[in-house]
Amino acid sequence: MEDTLSYEGLTIGEATAIQRNLREQIVLSPLPQEPSIIAGADISLNRFSETIFAGIVLLDYQTLRPIAYSAVQSQTKFPYVPGFLAFREVPALVACYAQLLQKPDVIVVDGHGYAHPRRMGIATHLGTVLGVSTMGCAKKKLYGKYIDPPEVKGSYSPLESSDGLLGYTYRTKNKVKPVFVSPGNLVDFSDCLRMMAHCALRYRLPEPTRLAHNLVNQVRTGQLPVGYHLL
Repeated sequence: MEDTLSYEGLTIGEATAIQRNLREQIVLSPLPQEPSIIAGADISLNRFSETIFAGIVLLDYQTLRPIAYSAVQSQTKFPYVPGFLAFREVPALVACYAQLLQKPDVIVVDGHGYAHPRRMGIATHLGTVLGVSTMGCAKKKLYGKYIDPPEVKGSYSPLESSDGLLGYTYRTKNKVKPVFVSPGNLVDFSDCLRMMAHCALRYRLPEPTRLAHNLVNQVRTGQLPVGYHLL
């Protein structure tokens, strides 16, 4: 596991080669047991800004109550290129993970995992770099085809490509736009559905990424400090 990571100066061709190498390291396997601690991870930045605010929130899996958070402010030189956003964001999340005094059993990342043209969304990228269990939960589709699931909370439909299953389109609330769920690393498709059913409460976003989203925006606006803090 790396505590620091930098992709400064990479060309898109070099980044593609890294994605292809990391793809060979993806393991889609069931979690060995139900998580005790689940985490949400998110990034806050302006689209073309070099300043990144990253955060990871730890939650008790059973109660979904927050336990602690880790947040960092960092810089990136990697350009904004769709399909390669992990190269802008993952180094900051790796720094967040390194600060955690207690490691989660699985991290839910705001973004895609396996549902990516090269199967290397931010959740997969983070999971393979750290060697930990991750899954992605994105607000918009990046890749694949699906049939809209019924407008009832808990309904879902497969998100697929010509190569097979990528993830699921999952309805977290009645008559609200679905989210796009996919495994990252060291989880499988069934794990993703089970954890989404458990973590989707009253909001469109499941609790881990909802709280992570709130956290990074509070850090960016100065309402919360960077570092590791108990909640």
